[in-house]
Amino acid sequence: MIVSFCDALSSLVPEASFSAFYNDDGSLNRVVWKSETAQPTDSEVNAEVTRLQAAYDAKEYQRKRKAKYDALNQFELISDDSINGTTTHKDAIVAIKSEFPKP
Repeated sequence: MIVSFCDALSSLVPEASFSAFYNDDGSLNRVVWKSETAQPTDSEVNAEVTRLQAAYDAKEYQRKRKAKYDALNQFELISDDSINGTTTHKDAIVAIKSEFPKP
């Protein structure tokens, strides 16, 4: 995900109302501010874009883990482990955490 100028505006002023207009190439053309609250400066918005992007990037391991967790049939693994006295479920979780460690 790429954090946009509009994402940053919404983060900085959640109650704000504005319209964004884009060029044919997808780049931002202009923003029409419709709120009584002061519009953040471009430097404030750019700093928020950087902050939000860093926060998103820092959680990449979580998104990768979730995809792997979702692919597991965890209830069946837990049930089979209980019946068979095995640790297949725990082993699968440990393997995923090892593959995508916390930074």
